[in-house]
Amino acid sequence: MKHWPSQLFPVIVLAILAGLSFWLQSTVDRGDTNNDGKLRHDPDAIAENFTVRRFDQNGQVKYRLTAPYLVHFPDDDTSEVKSPTLTSYRTEGAQVVVTGDHAKVTAKGETVYLWDNVSVTRAATADSLEMVARMPDLTAQPEAGIAFTSSPVEITQGQSWLKGTGLHLDNNTSTLVLQSQVRGLYIRPRAAP
Repeated sequence: MKHWPSQLFPVIVLAILAGLSFWLQSTVDRGDTNNDGKLRHDPDAIAENFTVRRFDQNGQVKYRLTAPYLVHFPDDDTSEVKSPTLTSYRTEGAQVVVTGDHAKVTAKGETVYLWDNVSVTRAATADSLEMVARMPDLTAQPEAGIAFTSSPVEITQGQSWLKGTGLHLDNNTSTLVLQSQVRGLYIRPRAAP
């Protein structure tokens, strides 16, 4: 009569060793992931009270970005900015200033996403009063000279006002288009004495 338990013992020990070997190999393989930080969204640089200027081909300042605080993230090469002021200069026409509580700037600075208390201010000229547009968020493309939002917008110029939803601003042609639900009041400015 054979004793099955004595013959099964080596098979059971081998099965346990094989299972432990498989588990150990899978644990070691998981440790091969690259932990160089490229997959993490941690800042690599912080700047305080900074100014960035972009110049045109003639050496004139095209636009300027200033803010009290910036954090740069290397994983997606973006920057988050607190209380930014983006000023666009034009050779003909008034300067335009865009402000907000927060902004995110893409890798090469081609797009700036602003949110919370965003305003766009076109300075007064000899022919027109200062114009201010307020909205909760705005996407600006400074190089292209355009900005847009699909949020509610309120525009004031002197005593006149406009409200609507959605805005497209083209700084190159000095045009501002409200996209829908537009209503307003126009009061002609008094002539200067």
